[in-house]
Amino acid sequence: MTAFSLPFKPIILKPLALRREQAKLLYSGVRAVVASSGMYMERPVVEFLRRWQNEQEVMTLAVLNPMKQTKPEILQDTDLAGPLAFCLALGAFLLLNGKVHFGYIYGIGVVGCLGMYFLLNMMSMDGVSIGVTVSVLGYCLLPMVGVSGLAVIFTLKGGIGLVATLLSVFWCSWSASKLFVTALAMDHQQPLVAYPCALLYGVFALLSVF
Repeated sequence: MTAFSLPFKPIILKPLALRREQAKLLYSGVRAVVASSGMYMERPVVEFLRRWQNEQEVMTLAVLNPMKQTKPEILQDTDLAGPLAFCLALGAFLLLNGKVHFGYIYGIGVVGCLGMYFLLNMMSMDGVSIGVTVSVLGYCLLPMVGVSGLAVIFTLKGGIGLVATLLSVFWCSWSASKLFVTALAMDHQQPLVAYPCALLYGVFALLSVF
């Protein structure tokens, strides 16, 4: 057995060792190329995600604090991810409360956004895009999402629940009207813009209560 195995060991093992070393060198080279190219590809993506996160934080804080002054330039960026997330959260809280209203939420939202879009274009001189309208109305839905979350634990059909619902409608409509007035430079017209916004958010409040 040794007479047959000894002559072939150097011939078989030496090419295998070389192939392993070549494979390691090739893998390390490919890895270095991918890492160097990926570094230049990831920087714009990371910067975009950071800027997008900052815009979301600014819009959310503007909704939570309607008294804070907001720059008009921030409202020109149409962000639809936040409104979509808030609509899904509202539907999820209503679902936990035993109400399947996803179709109503998106249907009322589309009709309300189109109505506000045409109304604001008639009221303002500069006009507004449909993306900005959807973004502002969607972000200002945040207080209503909080009330629907409370409806999972407490009932909203009592006195305290009705007061909380009315406060959330006022909060949503006042925040949305403030953002619209700031973006369109509509001085002294915030109550006129807040009234149709209150009608829209009032429908969402009815979905949360009943």
